[in-house]
Amino acid sequence: MEKQKILIADDSEMNRALLAEILKEQYDVAEAENGAEAISLLSKQRADFSLLLLDIMMPEMDGLEVLACINKYHWNDTLAVIMISADDSPANIKRAYDLGAFDYISRPFDLTIVQRRISNTMFLYARQQRLEKIIAEQLQEQEKNNELMISILSHIVEFRNGESGLHILRVNTITKYLLKQLVQRTDQYFLSKADISLISTASALHDIGKISIPDTILNKPGRLTAEEFEIIKTHAMVGADMLSDLPIEQQEAPLVKVASEICRWHHERYDGNGYPDGLKGEEIPIAAQVVALADVYDALTSERCYKKAYSHEESLKMILEGQCGAFNPALLLCLEEIADLLESEFSFFDKNKDSTASSEREE
Repeated sequence: MEKQKILIADDSEMNRALLAEILKEQYDVAEAENGAEAISLLSKQRADFSLLLLDIMMPEMDGLEVLACINKYHWNDTLAVIMISADDSPANIKRAYDLGAFDYISRPFDLTIVQRRISNTMFLYARQQRLEKIIAEQLQEQEKNNELMISILSHIVEFRNGESGLHILRVNTITKYLLKQLVQRTDQYFLSKADISLISTASALHDIGKISIPDTILNKPGRLTAEEFEIIKTHAMVGADMLSDLPIEQQEAPLVKVASEICRWHHERYDGNGYPDGLKGEEIPIAAQVVALADVYDALTSERCYKKAYSHEESLKMILEGQCGAFNPALLLCLEEIADLLESEFSFFDKNKDSTASSEREE
């Protein structure tokens, strides 16, 4: 059986040789004489190593700097780190653990203890990785089931609304692209990968309230009357109310909370001129802000029963000029930055079509 590989990073050749002698029978050992060399090796061969034995006091890059780099790039998701150092000050030990060290062994050390603690670390870390993999697979399966049920429900609404089921997919995709670009542009909203996935999934439910709108209004081919538009506007509150009527334990689910925000507020506008609550600026949850922009872009570039499709270029122009309501300036910048990606992703849009439809129906 192939041996697990350990990297020893220590500026003392004698210390490296001593540790290599202890470990060579059971493990495949590689050496780095300073922190910079250790990072260079890990950046190229990270998957090869199961454990890093790391000294603190080293030239060029010390052990804590190495740990900070490993933590920054999440290399410790698959690599265990044990500190082996003569520096046993409480501050450094705490700092090492805060940065993700799995264990800390002070020198001078007992060779038998070192062997046992390394062996235990390798075993526990491997077990932890297996458990995390099992949990990740279970969560992934649960997420697939959630997405399937949401897709079915959303397609029922789309069928009644006379729209293509692709609308849900497109809003999901545009939402995801906008959120990823927003995270790169600013740290104002503190969105993790899990948050982006959650919001994108929940976006499929943004129009579930339309199930309450009469077909004669929902699929009217011409301009809506003022009274009909007021009825259309009720779908935002109806959708949120549908989710608030779920059993209390389901209402507390993160997906339901985010979907409820999106349903209720995806027609609010940044200047306060949206509906149903007239929220303004950052009073509107970022999930609803992003889905609102994604929904408008897709409405403009898609053919509907009451209009033909605008081109990609014309749609961007209308949104950026404020013809479809006011949006978060940061999101508008994100939209401009992903414009080429959207045009490529949705190449089926007919760029040569014009529309004379009412802006009320696009909103």
